[in-house]
Amino acid sequence: MVVVDGIDPRTGTAIAIEIVDGAIAAIKPCESASPTFISAGLIDLQVNGFRGFDLNNGAVTPNVVRSICGELLSVGVTTWLPTIITASEAAILQALEAIAESRADDGLVAEMVAGVHLEGPSISRIDGPRGAHPLAHIRPPSLAEFERWQRASGNLVSMVTLAPEHEGSIDYITALTAQGILVSLGHTAATPEEIHAAAAAGARLSTHLGNGAASMLPRHPNVIWSQLADDRLTASLIADGWHLPPDTFKSMLRAKGMARTILVSDMVALAGMPPGLYRQPVGGNVEVSPEGRIGIAETPYLAGASLPLAANVAIAAEMAEIPLADSLLLATQNPGRFVGGRGRLEVGARADLIRFEWSKGDREIRVRETWLRGEKVFDR
Repeated sequence: MVVVDGIDPRTGTAIAIEIVDGAIAAIKPCESASPTFISAGLIDLQVNGFRGFDLNNGAVTPNVVRSICGELLSVGVTTWLPTIITASEAAILQALEAIAESRADDGLVAEMVAGVHLEGPSISRIDGPRGAHPLAHIRPPSLAEFERWQRASGNLVSMVTLAPEHEGSIDYITALTAQGILVSLGHTAATPEEIHAAAAAGARLSTHLGNGAASMLPRHPNVIWSQLADDRLTASLIADGWHLPPDTFKSMLRAKGMARTILVSDMVALAGMPPGLYRQPVGGNVEVSPEGRIGIAETPYLAGASLPLAANVAIAAEMAEIPLADSLLLATQNPGRFVGGRGRLEVGARADLIRFEWSKGDREIRVRETWLRGEKVFDR
């Protein structure tokens, strides 16, 4: 048996977590514990890259996937979905094969990578909703292509983001949902009727709601209101302070409610890299500002996100004026529902844990230790 102790962020009291065979066997109060907080590990359903490692450059290797796993453990992420964006089918298949190979050869990758998220290629062709996705590779949804993805990856594709205005989208959503695939709506200019029809067909998420949308929208109706109003859709939000202003984030959280909101980082390869101008396969000339904002050079458009989920958790608590314990739920238990029930701090759950430091006003929780199935895999 392994025992990990720390401070419960919700109660402020010391707890000891007993771990047997990689699962939580008991959670007990204790008189004294490590002065660090303890939580379930963070779960990120949208990671395109990190600290120079890129999943969307057309040349993904198993080592890239393994390296991202190691970097994510240092910021408290214990489960994640490698995210492949709109690209040629050849590039998508190459990335999927590399992820599958890495997962087959490395037990750490197999534990952390719960599936793969395909963000595209069936998104809006319109500037604005399309974001930085390459127009040349946008295409309607194809079940035949989806089956080729699954053959290449060994059925690892578990989440697909699409724009439901494409012809054939409803049949596609129905078919994927029947296979247990999580369908999310994003990078879309759909009508309210198309949004609700997609949810009725089985779509369950909105990808980074409020982003991947036109910069100017009708007052009402519009694609954001429709997704906020549909209780069948859980909203994923990027809480880095750039993608959503504080008032917007707070209002969206209130509209969807705690139970139907999750945080995602949407990190790209330039996340964590020094400020400067970079030539990127996606977005072309991309600038990292001294503050860390990543945008398409000489435009107001973002080109992905730079902050890890550990920062999103702290910033979300500040923007929405909620306790840190509530913000943690948005990055643990709530996204965990979409990856087999991970992210729970309760008896019987996987012992994926983090110890961290945080004080009110901090813009990031500072991860000191990360545990994966009861084994310490990161120690700062």
